[in-house]
Amino acid sequence: MAAGSTADYIRHHIQNLTFGQHHDGSWGFAHSAEEAKEMGFWALNVDTMGWSIFLGLLFLWLFRTVALNASIDRPGRWQSCVEIIVEMVDGSVKGTFHGHNPLVAPLALTLFVWIFLMNLMDLVPVDWLPGLFGIFGLHYMKVVPTTDVNATFGMSLSVFALMVYYSIKVKGPGGYFAELAFHPFGPKLLFVNLPLELVSLIAKPLSLSLRLFGNLFAGELIFILIAAMYSAGLVLGVVGGFLQIGWAIFHILVITLQAYIFMMLTIVYLSQAHETHDSH
Repeated sequence: MAAGSTADYIRHHIQNLTFGQHHDGSWGFAHSAEEAKEMGFWALNVDTMGWSIFLGLLFLWLFRTVALNASIDRPGRWQSCVEIIVEMVDGSVKGTFHGHNPLVAPLALTLFVWIFLMNLMDLVPVDWLPGLFGIFGLHYMKVVPTTDVNATFGMSLSVFALMVYYSIKVKGPGGYFAELAFHPFGPKLLFVNLPLELVSLIAKPLSLSLRLFGNLFAGELIFILIAAMYSAGLVLGVVGGFLQIGWAIFHILVITLQAYIFMMLTIVYLSQAHETHDSH
C-alpha cells in the first residue's frame, strides 16, 4: 500500500459519520473530514450516538433477561457472570463510597458495563462493520463510541453535574463555597485557595474523559495500523496477523481496566461530594 493510500485509509477509519448542515444550507451527511468540520458545533456524530444507544439497550436487555430468569438452584453461566459483576461493583461502592445514596451503586454498575461494551467494540475487525455499512452508502462508520471525545466528555460532564449537585445538596451553597474558598490554606488566603480548587474541580471531568478517550483511541489506531499491513505484501500480512492477535489479547485488559477506572473515579468523586467539612 502506498504512503498516500495508507494515510487515506487511516483518515477514513478515524472519521465519524457526521450529520449536519452544509455550507449551502442543506442538511445531510458529511462526505469528508473538511465537510464535517464546516458543519460546526451542532453537527451530530451519528455512529457514536447510534452505537452508544444500541449498546446501552443491549446492556438493559441482557441484565433484564437475567433478572427475569434468575434461578437459585440452577444458575446459568450468564447469570453467574452478572452476579460476579454486580458483587464486584457493590463491593467497590461499599469500600469507597462513605455516604448514603441509593443512586451510586446502580450508576456505577451502568457506567462499568456500558463503557465495557463500548470498549469491547474495539475487538471487532476494523474493516468489517465499515464495509457492511458502506454497502448502504454510508461513507464512514466508527463503531467504538469511546474513541469519540464527544461521548467520553458527555459521560464525564454528567458525572461532574452530579458531583456539583450533591455537593450543594449535602453541604449547602455556603458550605460548598467555603470548601472551595477556604481550603487548603484557610479563609485569609481565599484568593489563593479558590483558583487552586477551581482548577482541581475542572480537572476532574477533563481527566475522566480524556483518559478514557486517549487509551481507546490509541488502541483503535494500532488496530488500524496493523490492518494496513495486510495490503503491504505476504510477509508483512502474516506479521500483521500475529500482531493483531497479540494486541487483541492485551487490549482485553485495557478495555476492562478503563471501564473500571472510570467507574471507580466516579464513585470517589461522588463520595467526596457527600463529605462534609467535619468528615475531613
